[in-house]
Amino acid sequence: MSRVTLAQWQMLAAVVDHGGFARAAEAVHKSPSTLNHAVHKLEEQLGVKVLEPVGRQVRLTEAGELLLRRARQLIENALSLEDVANRLAEGLEAEVVLAIDQIFPADAQASALQAFSSLYPQVRVQLHESVLNGGTEMLYDGRADLVVTGIEAQGFLGEPLVTVRFIAVAHPSHPLHQLERTLDLRDLAQYRQLVVRDSAQRHALNAGWLKAEQRWTVSHLNTSLDMLKRGLGFAWMPETRIQEELESGTLKPLPLAAGGVREVPLQLIFRDRDRAGPAAHALAEALTHAVMHSCSQVDSMASNPAR
Repeated sequence: MSRVTLAQWQMLAAVVDHGGFARAAEAVHKSPSTLNHAVHKLEEQLGVKVLEPVGRQVRLTEAGELLLRRARQLIENALSLEDVANRLAEGLEAEVVLAIDQIFPADAQASALQAFSSLYPQVRVQLHESVLNGGTEMLYDGRADLVVTGIEAQGFLGEPLVTVRFIAVAHPSHPLHQLERTLDLRDLAQYRQLVVRDSAQRHALNAGWLKAEQRWTVSHLNTSLDMLKRGLGFAWMPETRIQEELESGTLKPLPLAAGGVREVPLQLIFRDRDRAGPAAHALAEALTHAVMHSCSQVDSMASNPAR
């Protein structure tokens, strides 16, 4: 069991930070003699000299620098622990489970999580990247605190977040582009469609499938995007996820007579808003603010679709 207390390390740090016992005493509201005694006691207990006089001031010895550097980590951890305890006493959750549809704008998602982390660095976040009914299923099962989905959840009220535009695309060398004319469903049905699998375990949907003769079903948008860039099929993709590919010409919108662009409104749903803790509310607010800040970019892309 350590004989040196955290308070002794804190007083040593105060003396060093303020350049002496007198100034440190004023800062921490203790007498200079109290600080002096605490530091001398620390040196006796450790058997190491940590301070040496320099004129009217004191400075750390080489050993003192090493020890205080390690001690500051203890001080910071103790303060962090107290902060967590205080937040738990106020009803702060230890963890927030967020199920968010993969079509949610990636930049907004990263921005929201970063903002949340700065407010609640000690709260764990479980992020489930869901597809279609996957998020609502977690909501029904009570496995998610917050859900961002484009699917209506019976018995729950959601808040509108953002409308995501989908564009039918394929690689420029894909046979559909080689037809060099306006396309319809009969044209699409002859080629492979890439579809992202519903992540729900029960009542999964085949939303978006056009009954094409060939279909590859994948589990993540990134897999579908990789296959698209390799010319392995066509798909409807969220515009925010393929903007770079559209601008570079790696992917090209299909010239459909109708249905080339789809819109999916996403909403934010609490499992139980009244019982949700401060962390869940903070994460919901962070998602809302992140979307609001990215709206101008989304609106700009919507008014200037890639050609």
